[in-house]
Amino acid sequence: MVKSAPPPIANRKPSKVEGLKENSNFLREPVATQILEDTTHFSEDAVQILKFHGSYQQDNRDNRVKGQEKDYQFMLRTKNPGGFVPPQLYLALDKLADEYGNHTLRATTRQGFQLHGILKKNLKTAIATIVKNLGSTLGACGDINRNVMAPPVPFKNRPDYEYAWEYAQNIADLLSPQTGAYYEIWLDGEKAISAEESPEVKAARQRNGNGTIIHDTEEPIYGTHYMPRKFKVCVTVPGDNSVDLYSQDLSLVIITNESGQLEGFNVFAGGGLGRTHGKEETFARLADAICYVAKDDVYDLVKAIVATQRDYGDRTDRRHARLKYLINDWGVDKFRAKVEEYFGKPVAPFQELPEFKYQDFLGWHEQGDGKLFLGISIDNGRVKDEGSFQLKTALREIVEQFNLPIRLTPHQNLIFCDIEPNNKQAIQEILNQRGVVSDPGQIEPLVRYAMACPALPTCGLAITESERAIPGILERIRSLLDKLGLQDEHFVVRMTGCPNGCARPYMAELGFVGSAPDTYQLWLGGSPDQTRLAQPYTERLHHNDIESFLEPIFVYFQKSKQSGESFGDFCDRVGFDAIREFAGNYVPEATPEITEDTQAQVTALVAKIITAPSRGRHRISIHDDVYNKLKETAGSQNKPMSELVNEALRIYLKMD
Repeated sequence: MVKSAPPPIANRKPSKVEGLKENSNFLREPVATQILEDTTHFSEDAVQILKFHGSYQQDNRDNRVKGQEKDYQFMLRTKNPGGFVPPQLYLALDKLADEYGNHTLRATTRQGFQLHGILKKNLKTAIATIVKNLGSTLGACGDINRNVMAPPVPFKNRPDYEYAWEYAQNIADLLSPQTGAYYEIWLDGEKAISAEESPEVKAARQRNGNGTIIHDTEEPIYGTHYMPRKFKVCVTVPGDNSVDLYSQDLSLVIITNESGQLEGFNVFAGGGLGRTHGKEETFARLADAICYVAKDDVYDLVKAIVATQRDYGDRTDRRHARLKYLINDWGVDKFRAKVEEYFGKPVAPFQELPEFKYQDFLGWHEQGDGKLFLGISIDNGRVKDEGSFQLKTALREIVEQFNLPIRLTPHQNLIFCDIEPNNKQAIQEILNQRGVVSDPGQIEPLVRYAMACPALPTCGLAITESERAIPGILERIRSLLDKLGLQDEHFVVRMTGCPNGCARPYMAELGFVGSAPDTYQLWLGGSPDQTRLAQPYTERLHHNDIESFLEPIFVYFQKSKQSGESFGDFCDRVGFDAIREFAGNYVPEATPEITEDTQAQVTALVAKIITAPSRGRHRISIHDDVYNKLKETAGSQNKPMSELVNEALRIYLKMD
């Protein structure tokens, strides 16, 4: 019999979290006790176990006041294999956001939804509502298999895509926690009606593949300690990298024969992006090609890889606990040999694959069965109503009227599936009335391909802004590109408020990673198809210096890029030494001075700015007419809006 405790590591104690998991009675305590207490928050020990149930304890950092209790609130994350959200669940989430949350939903980079702003007293009601409406939050967070990703596009005439969805769901079921804690705590022991598991999955979970199973326990795959850290899986088809497959712990690629029948899977393992500033032993890493596995053996191979990480992953240092570090330390050959021990036989060689490309599937498309699908861009995944832009209302109206299923995308967007062609016009009219763009050609390309994590004010790990900062930064980058004659250029920009990399900035062509307040580490050279890691170019770039820092890099790109070459590919080809040499010798061209008339115009506009101080920082908002005029003036002067505002403010405040 295999023990449920992981093998000891000589002379090193397991981390504190390992003890909390072991003593939790399979994720029950201390959450079960503390949810009954009339308090605003959980203890730190309970917070670690609460994550397994799909919730993070947070506080609104904008509202922190010294000497007062934090403004505690909870984030709930749903688990939706392949991004599938049935209409009933979407409407329940939309209602929960208004009744108990902050009136927004947020599509995640792992194809789930997040609810923000839920109070502890409402947490049980919110989770119970999600489960009773065909959803779940179990295992969306914590040291466990997270949401299993798959390409979101509903091509009904492509068997390989159908297989990807099927196996994403089956692997999610296989690796789902079996403890009864979730239903005991949140539904008083009532197990909700859910889709029936595949008999193959049930059999595979109990099959003892040379030590993959732990007997006589509630958790036959995980045991009492679960995984050393989070474990991320995706299933995709050859050529489709909408899932960022190289960033996953485990990626399966569907292999079919000429008739479209499933034969097996290519297997990648060891990807992961989280790291820590100043800790060189932590790093982003691409997944390696491991092997090929026949379809009949895929569940046993998945279990073998999970068991290898479960039993040999580092449980003493949580910064060194992901599968990527185990494979990096061992090497692929040693890792493959250990997997084969659990698998019980040698694995087959990896099969040749075509190049992987990124697609976002926005706009109207035929899905191959006579029906349509519609991909809608959601800036940074935030579903909200704001002025004349009423995305949240539009999505609710469409789901209510047409009962459409949804697939969330790994790029924080949303796809409506199974649309009857005769409903296209009515759906388009709802979007038009609510100010929602459905034509991807009308979306600024920098915005279309960008992603940012939530960061401040809700994330406790955020060092600086991300979601709230990226719209302005993208606009400044576009203004700079336009100024330099690069109007037709765009590239993948991603931003995170800390180095954990939740928006996958290390795969971007231009990545901003929070390193200090208002300051970012800058990464360059990722692939537009997210198949190559970017590299750190500078450690600290203050947001005020973005234009002056990027200008020489963009000018070098303009002068030296090859035909059709993307910005990320250019940076990777020429190398950082050449970029730094050019930037060091770069002398910007003189810009035309602002005329007295223009200065007077802008000064008058600046006088209409409304200041809106908040605790800990000062922010400003501008009337729409001021913004539009400022943008027009900035364009006529070939200057970024931020530079023009700063100049006008200095004049207005008599600082010069």
